[in-house]
Amino acid sequence: MRTPARTEAAVRNIAVLMTCHNRRNQTIAALSSLHAQTGLPDGTTFTVHLVDAGSSDGTAAAVRSAFPDVDVISAGQDVFWGTGTVIAAAKADPDAHVLWLNDDVLLDPQALCVLLCTATPVEQPVVVAGAMRSSDGTCTTYSGFRLVHTRLRAPGLEPLEPDPCQPQTCDTFNGNVVLVTAAARHILGEIDQVFPHRMGDSDYGLRARQAGVPVFLAPGHLGVCDNHPPHARGSSREVGIGPYTALRRRASVREQPPGPWWRYCRRHLGPWAPLFFCSPYVTAVLRSAVRRAHGRRSG
Repeated sequence: MRTPARTEAAVRNIAVLMTCHNRRNQTIAALSSLHAQTGLPDGTTFTVHLVDAGSSDGTAAAVRSAFPDVDVISAGQDVFWGTGTVIAAAKADPDAHVLWLNDDVLLDPQALCVLLCTATPVEQPVVVAGAMRSSDGTCTTYSGFRLVHTRLRAPGLEPLEPDPCQPQTCDTFNGNVVLVTAAARHILGEIDQVFPHRMGDSDYGLRARQAGVPVFLAPGHLGVCDNHPPHARGSSREVGIGPYTALRRRASVREQPPGPWWRYCRRHLGPWAPLFFCSPYVTAVLRSAVRRAHGRRSG
């Protein structure tokens, strides 16, 4: 990735919004990578607002010990990423730029500098997302998306590969690391609290574009964040579970709860909304049923 030119604009305080739950070592590593940022414009400061969602592994105490300046906010285990980000934002300076940062992200040393340079002039409304790579460096794990429309097919989100040197316009993004300038924040507000976990980042990007706020994917990869295994224990795709369990998990807060999912579909998918709304639940049931039937035949 090419070293970005320094931005000349004065940068006010950046409020970093984070949520964590039982990932003590990863959370400490994420904060360490944030505090190790280089190349920032003179006078840049940041404050961290970390919502600890009922961690039982000592995350809150470890953060307070290692980073006394971090504002650690205790919340219940029922608080997930979207709600946590809203809680953190409520503690932040209302006139600050905000940086969403997942607690499992390891930022590259110049990640924040790249985001700020992409957003220049920072006095203007703009949202900038950063792409993540896998820990082995072989692939892009999280990034921006373009909304693709065709005449006879439903709209779809197409993932973008970051250009190593140039920013790209995009329609929405994964929320692993995202800079929202103060001017954009005043127009868009925070993540819609109707989305307790997933979909809030994608909704925010699409709402930004609808409001005329530019959305960019920063050049290059800005850090490391591995994908979660698709068939992880507790997920709707876990091998061996029955259709009812798969449906219940798919409709849970961790995946696609019906209320928020329907709100997202109605906002962004037009006449395709009913089809998109039903699709993940039907898919979860059918996938589980087929696997179970195949397992019985194999046995």
